[in-house]
Amino acid sequence: MKLKPLVLGVIVILLTAVWAYSAMESDGPDRLDTSAYDKVRRPGAVFSHDEHNEIAGLEDDCTVCHHVYEGNTLVEDESSEDSPCSECHSLKATDENTIPLTVAFHKRCKDCHFDANKGPVLCGECHTKE
Repeated sequence: MKLKPLVLGVIVILLTAVWAYSAMESDGPDRLDTSAYDKVRRPGAVFSHDEHNEIAGLEDDCTVCHHVYEGNTLVEDESSEDSPCSECHSLKATDENTIPLTVAFHKRCKDCHFDANKGPVLCGECHTKE
């Protein structure tokens, strides 16, 4: 009869350990979505959206990064924030969009960081394993 409480206790401890481990694993850094790529050479860039925008002072202007173009003309006050970049930027340049996805990511981020003279600009500063 004393075996049942012991087994139940061990099961509870194991379930708690599994839950704690999975919680720690999913608590990794935020990363840019790389699902559009067949193969990735580096992990997605670490990017905490809210923290970045607060530091950069972009809380109220999503269109700085989430822009919308019709042809070659920027559509003022239109935002693409609910769409992945890959919806407009394909992996290779096309007639509809001459800026491929990788170039769009790098150019948008690095140009801004160079202009502001702050923020990462080297591959290993954004594309980290941990």
